[in-house]
Amino acid sequence: MTNFRELTTQFDFVLPRGLIDASGSLQRQGTMRLATARDELLVQRDRRVQANDSYTTLMMLSQVITQLGSLDQISPEDLENLFTQDLAYLREFFNRINKQGNAQISTACPHCETEFSVELVLAGEP
Repeated sequence: MTNFRELTTQFDFVLPRGLIDASGSLQRQGTMRLATARDELLVQRDRRVQANDSYTTLMMLSQVITQLGSLDQISPEDLENLFTQDLAYLREFFNRINKQGNAQISTACPHCETEFSVELVLAGEP
């Protein structure tokens, strides 16, 4: 049984290019939390998502990104200004942490076949 205090729910990331905010500052380092059923419901109820299904990703990311650089609140409108490379990165990061609960992948040594986990580093991360 997993102790809820040991469950990681927030994950740090670094965007490959970064978001240029309204003041012209570049924001690259951020934190994303795990998505909840409530997030799904809020996204489905949003009029922009109902009018254009493509908006789903921006709405969901705006719910789960808890910090990006000096920005403590991220709106879908902020995310409209992401470079496509950064949007692809955030989609993959979101999928990874929500499907596996971490940013690690299992692997094995090709010589001795010892199994171990390594931290996933996505393209663009230092």
